[in-house]
Amino acid sequence: MLQLTEAEVLDKIRQCIPFEAQLNDGSLIIRISEYQPYIATAIHHGHRLRGDLLPKCALSEEERYFEEDPFTGDFISSLPIVLQGEDSRYEYDLNRPPASCIYDEAWGHKVWSEDLTDVERNVSQAKHACYYRILGCLIATLEERFGLCLLYDIHSYNYRRIEKDTPVFNLGTKQVNGRRWHKELQQLVSRLNEVELPNVDVSAKANDVFKGMGYQATFVKENFTNTLIMPIEVKKIYMDENRGENFPLVIEKLKEAMKTVLTEHAAETIVRRTKVRRVTGSDVLASKLPREVIKLDRQLYSIAKGINTLSYINPMNLKQEKRRFFLKPHEYQPRFTYRQLDIDPYKFREKLYRLPVEDIRDADIQKMYRKVIDQLAVRIDLLTSIGHEEFLYNSLRYYGQPDEQDIANANFILHAREYEEPEPELISAQDAIAAFHEAAKNYDIPCKIVGTQKLIARAMVSGRTIKINLNSLFSQKDLNALIHHEMGVHLVTSVNADQQPLKVLKLGLPGNTHTQEGLAILCEHLSGSFPLHRLKILALRVLAVDFMVRGESFSDTYNHLKFTYNLCKGEAFTVTARAFRGGGFTKDYLYLKGLRDALVYYRQEDLSSLFVGKTGFEFKPLLDELITRDILRKPVFMPKALMKQAGDDPIIDFMLNCIK
Repeated sequence: MLQLTEAEVLDKIRQCIPFEAQLNDGSLIIRISEYQPYIATAIHHGHRLRGDLLPKCALSEEERYFEEDPFTGDFISSLPIVLQGEDSRYEYDLNRPPASCIYDEAWGHKVWSEDLTDVERNVSQAKHACYYRILGCLIATLEERFGLCLLYDIHSYNYRRIEKDTPVFNLGTKQVNGRRWHKELQQLVSRLNEVELPNVDVSAKANDVFKGMGYQATFVKENFTNTLIMPIEVKKIYMDENRGENFPLVIEKLKEAMKTVLTEHAAETIVRRTKVRRVTGSDVLASKLPREVIKLDRQLYSIAKGINTLSYINPMNLKQEKRRFFLKPHEYQPRFTYRQLDIDPYKFREKLYRLPVEDIRDADIQKMYRKVIDQLAVRIDLLTSIGHEEFLYNSLRYYGQPDEQDIANANFILHAREYEEPEPELISAQDAIAAFHEAAKNYDIPCKIVGTQKLIARAMVSGRTIKINLNSLFSQKDLNALIHHEMGVHLVTSVNADQQPLKVLKLGLPGNTHTQEGLAILCEHLSGSFPLHRLKILALRVLAVDFMVRGESFSDTYNHLKFTYNLCKGEAFTVTARAFRGGGFTKDYLYLKGLRDALVYYRQEDLSSLFVGKTGFEFKPLLDELITRDILRKPVFMPKALMKQAGDDPIIDFMLNCIK
């Protein structure tokens, strides 16, 4: 981090140059990633007491920490302009006037064991004055540039010594022109009331415990007419105030909540108070990708690239075991063999958990990378257990299993009667490869299309390579569906991911299997190549996974599917083998579940952000935000099926509308 003098800081602010720095005396951290008309401050965040004062302090480190506001700087770390005090309020209190900013006694305790000298007091008061010169320059610059400035002044408070019930968020407004800013103050309290925290009943009130009478509010009131300061006290429900232990899950949620609440409140205020007419919370966040995110993203990709789950889980002896099984379909249990894992799982996990995720200050981006790392750790557990009993357990951890609603949806679909003759499968694998080449020309996507005999599925995308199962035959409708599925979604998202600044979108976000397969099946439907037979196959996959999880054998599952649902032996074997490979692979139930969820998004929202790479439905709000902030690029390629109207099959439309 840069170490700057006060003069250098002021010069950068006046020129509106983004920067991140610490004052050269260590007293203040200033982060300006982009100039927006709002500031967040955490003036009591710090715990530092300069060396020459420590021997004179009568309070222990724990006693000082008790009255400080730890983690308040973390709560606002996502925002574009942050001032974070690093010195303890016991050295000088930035929320008290200059003449009384140094405590002699505080909260009933004598602060100093011996009197401070005039020189020592002057140093502390000079730091206090320096902070307000910087704050004043920053507010003046923002007022001049935007005609408006908002200041979110974040504090925390101890509540166990207060006998009455107190709110989680207290907004102090006594030094604010309530008539002029009534709407803004009311909306902030309302938004804070909507915050959800784990195991905490959240409430927000104005002037309940504190009135907002601190010096920072006084300074703003006396010097600036177009700045609204909002002192927010956060109840210390995020830590044990007596023992000093913190609760990381609550802190994480507070970081996320503060980002959402303050950016959306700022955006609403900007629209109301300026001539800008269209602003969202995403628009008032920084539009440049932070360096710490780029660094971690590159490190993560270097560790995890090349781990293709299916390349390890697809059986190497599938063809031979299929032949053996058909000789004794009521008693033979296939013994699949698999590619050896060429990754050291222990080193892999060690490298993952050493990644500096805590350096990422944007709460939502940090959370995304934490989830990616956790998912990759589970994936390596899955791969190390292929062919062993633990594989099913790890598959359940990674993919989950069908719930009652999934099974009910599958059974509903399987009750439908076929109403048209299936198309004959007369198209060879070589002709299918030629059709894929033609489709690639239409998409204008350079890719490799090859045949293989090592797939269970009819086709699979790996990077920019499409693999076609040479043992398969295709109907025209099946082939069209496969092109829209594999090329229209899996290849398109792979190519789009290559053009993004974040390589994590090539690795895949948590839930990307569910999302990718759901979008791919949706595109089959929109292309008009989605017969009832195909929908039933998705339903049968759900039942096959359910049978396997419940302990049914391979042969019992195969025979149930074949004779109950009149499948040909090849289809029954494929559906069963997909579920039993590796030792119990639960992924296949996600196709139907993903289709259900993709339909919901398709009917309600623009899907574009889900095609920037290997994304997940869970992360769509963040992806939309990052595109709005110009951090992610809009996808260059989109599925051609999205340009079509849904297929004109009223029976399929009805059934899809009925799944829940």
